[in-house]
Amino acid sequence: MSLKSLASIENWPVPTAAAGVVRADGTVLGTHGPAGHRFPLASVTKPLAAYAVLVAYEEGAVELDEAAGPDGATVRHLLAHTSGLAFDEHRVTSVPGARRLYSNAGFEQLGDHVEKATEIPFAEYLRQAVLEPLGMASTSLEGSPAKDGVSTVEDLLRFAAEVQAPRLLDPRTVAAAMTVQYPGTKGVLPGYGHQNPNDWGLGFEIRDGKSPHWTGASSSPRTFGHFGQSGTFLWIDPDAGAACVALTDRAFGPWAVEAWPPFTDAVLAELRG
Repeated sequence: MSLKSLASIENWPVPTAAAGVVRADGTVLGTHGPAGHRFPLASVTKPLAAYAVLVAYEEGAVELDEAAGPDGATVRHLLAHTSGLAFDEHRVTSVPGARRLYSNAGFEQLGDHVEKATEIPFAEYLRQAVLEPLGMASTSLEGSPAKDGVSTVEDLLRFAAEVQAPRLLDPRTVAAAMTVQYPGTKGVLPGYGHQNPNDWGLGFEIRDGKSPHWTGASSSPRTFGHFGQSGTFLWIDPDAGAACVALTDRAFGPWAVEAWPPFTDAVLAELRG
């Protein structure tokens, strides 16, 4: 089976684009575009970083509810964007747990926390804990754990298969990662405005009833994943039993707001058909 819907990325107003869909058993249902081309991920780096943090948790290096980041915050707060840290500054703007303040700074403090606990540089820890075991040889972290990952569609499909059918983590840990943390928390979804509630798991954004949203109108509320300001996204829809990755080299903007939801709806319709 090769998904015809993936070819619609040809119509996106971007210099280069690649996309692919994978089932939980690792079956790649199709790719389109240069699936081996390395793209900057921007915030699609966060789910990879979060997965490494969860490996550190399972290894006993960190606890989800131990202190990390600003006063009163924990590893869980940092993963769920409720630490109170500002978006891109290491400055506290809210009490931990009160609001969903999407924070790159929070993921940077998370990386520092794991680095201290494991005595391994975070980029290297990510490589050893996640990238190498999954055969993600074209993926690297080249700076901030919040936004400086570089990867390919091929590699991210390996990761998306892992998240759907975990081998590196206990399935219960992954179930927690896709479960709303601090339910009822309001906040801004970057690029899509204020959401009430702005549901988030552990490093993964959860679709639920958000509107507007970067996934499709037919995406199930259980859909979770992330998009990046470099024009990238990864979603996993448990109801569809599949995950989709799309990477481009044009910054997120109105073009993506317009193009991504119908693309996702077309992919889901073909999966159902």
